[in-house]
Amino acid sequence: MSGSRGTTRVSFVCQRCSQPLRLDQSSFSSIDDETLSELTLPLPSLPVVPTDKSTGKETDSKNEVHISEVNDNVVRRTITSKRSVDGNGFTLIDAQNVRSDNLSHRLKVTSQLFDIMSAQSNIDHPLCEECTDTLLDLLDHQLKVTTDELNDYSKEFLDKVDSNKEEDTESLTKDLENLKLEESQLIQELENIEIERSKVKQSIAKQKEEAERLDKEEERYWIQYNEHHKQLLDFQEEQQSVDNQLHNAQMQLDKLKKTNVFNSTFNIWYKGHFGTINNFRLGRLPSVPVEWTEINAAWGQTVLLLHALARKMNLKFKKYRLVPFGNHSYLESLDDKSKELPLYASGGFRFFWDTKFDHGMVAFLDCLQQFKEEVEKVDKRFCLPYRMDDGKIFDSSGTGGSYSIKIQFNSEEHWTKALKFMLTNLKWGLAWLNAQFSEK
Repeated sequence: MSGSRGTTRVSFVCQRCSQPLRLDQSSFSSIDDETLSELTLPLPSLPVVPTDKSTGKETDSKNEVHISEVNDNVVRRTITSKRSVDGNGFTLIDAQNVRSDNLSHRLKVTSQLFDIMSAQSNIDHPLCEECTDTLLDLLDHQLKVTTDELNDYSKEFLDKVDSNKEEDTESLTKDLENLKLEESQLIQELENIEIERSKVKQSIAKQKEEAERLDKEEERYWIQYNEHHKQLLDFQEEQQSVDNQLHNAQMQLDKLKKTNVFNSTFNIWYKGHFGTINNFRLGRLPSVPVEWTEINAAWGQTVLLLHALARKMNLKFKKYRLVPFGNHSYLESLDDKSKELPLYASGGFRFFWDTKFDHGMVAFLDCLQQFKEEVEKVDKRFCLPYRMDDGKIFDSSGTGGSYSIKIQFNSEEHWTKALKFMLTNLKWGLAWLNAQFSEK
């Protein structure tokens, strides 16, 4: 590109022979942007044109592409003009044509056109006229050679098909019949399968309905199961509570069976010189003046114990009847029921001249002797540690002395010791009865 001052000269070179080219300016002045955009689109692939075997001519029944005569093997496409004509018959010139004389625009259009042509084929553009003619001759020669090869291949293929046509007719006919038979069989199988499919579909629908019914029934059963399980847990808890109560009651019963009511009710022991029953001292000493209320309570417990032992053995005493009445217990004479022998006293001056208390203690000792004789009838080996006779208790430990149970004309020490020996004999009787009760 060169020129004198104020002008610019642009030239293109042939891409094959590198000779400068002079372009016809009128050929590129009317190309607009829309035409360039259309030229950049890829070339459509030509459809295969069916050929009649007998005439060798092409048939164009449904081909939508407008193709001109193909005798020279060149595809021509007509591009309509984008110029429009108004109602008065004047041709409208667009803005693109107005600026077509612009040098830069023509240069740009020319470059784009050569680029498009180079992109559409394997040949680089621009080309000079001689190179173009040479290239066209070369392409015509290649096209002729290719066309001859195509005709040769087509003829060879048609000859081969014609030669094998008669030989394969019978086998093809037989194959066709077999295929038709197979088709009929497959159609029959398809119909059977469709029938079976409809049956299976109906069966599936029924199974779904049955499954839904079973699901609802299962849900109802689970609700009932949960309710019954809750009731079972409540019953088990109640049963466990009852079992615990029964076990506790059984333990209490076993404990009560092993418990001796006489031992639990009457505790006979000693405290120094005194014999005690349920912690009540029976007797008194000058050095230990026991209150008469405690002595009376001790006599009441003693009468109650002998009365209970006699009832346990179904023993009825002779001459007297024991009447346990707390700290005012007494004996009633069977010969004269109006006569009562008290086993309680209040002390004082009058007490020493009142003999009813002494007669009551002697009568109680007589009842204890009757109890001993009744026990000996049952058990010959039974023997009390202290012998009793006529209101006296004899010490068998070694001294051999006797102690009167009366308080008059007796010392408090001897009277207290006689009461202690009496409680000891009563304890032995209680122990024997407890042994008999435990064996039963």
